Amino acid sequence: MNTDSRCVRCGPVPPLHVPEHIGADIVASVVERITATGDPPVTPLWCPWPLPPGWTLTGVAYAGDDRTGVRATVVACAGPAPLGGGPADLVFVAEEPGVGLGTRLAGLAGPDPGPELVDALTDPGSGHPDHVGQAKIKVGGHPTPLWLVNSPTDRSAYAGEARGMWLHAIAWPASAGHLLAEDVVLHDLTEWTPPELVYGAPSPYLPGRA
Repeated sequence: MNTDSRCVRCGPVPPLHVPEHIGADIVASVVERITATGDPPVTPLWCPWPLPPGWTLTGVAYAGDDRTGVRATVVACAGPAPLGGGPADLVFVAEEPGVGLGTRLAGLAGPDPGPELVDALTDPGSGHPDHVGQAKIKVGGHPTPLWLVNSPTDRSAYAGEARGMWLHAIAWPASAGHLLAEDVVLHDLTEWTPPELVYGAPSPYLPGRA
């Protein structure tokens, strides 16, 4: 039996598992599922830590099954928009090549952001030096550039690479992408889950309604 789900645009894709609720026990169960195989590399579960002031963790999810293992992970957060004007949402996706979850949430075509990154590096736009990421965050203690890619106008989408996997950061509304210009540090929850994490209402973006 084939356990893959099917996307009308991309064809067979790993099934996405999204818990209905969020809390310390849910995060622990997802971490256990991610690390169950014991075979490196483990797909990271990237979470901003410390969380920006006023922000909460609003969801976790993973794509994969018992046959293929976990091939992509998602962490969602929400809080005050960096430029004011209401709430904002951020989603971080770590995935193997060809999964397509990050591009789906970003509103891009295809399973990988490679073509979009080529465009961003070739024509970085006004005010951006050539071949320099437009957002610089720390991932697992290492400075990591992310490039702004084309996306629908209701969101900002960035893409890059960390630990040999695609890293996506998608923000709603688009102006919330300014948060990535601040001192954002991503920590892998599969290595350690801070007991001080604050949880909020479940994200509306994880079930695929992006």
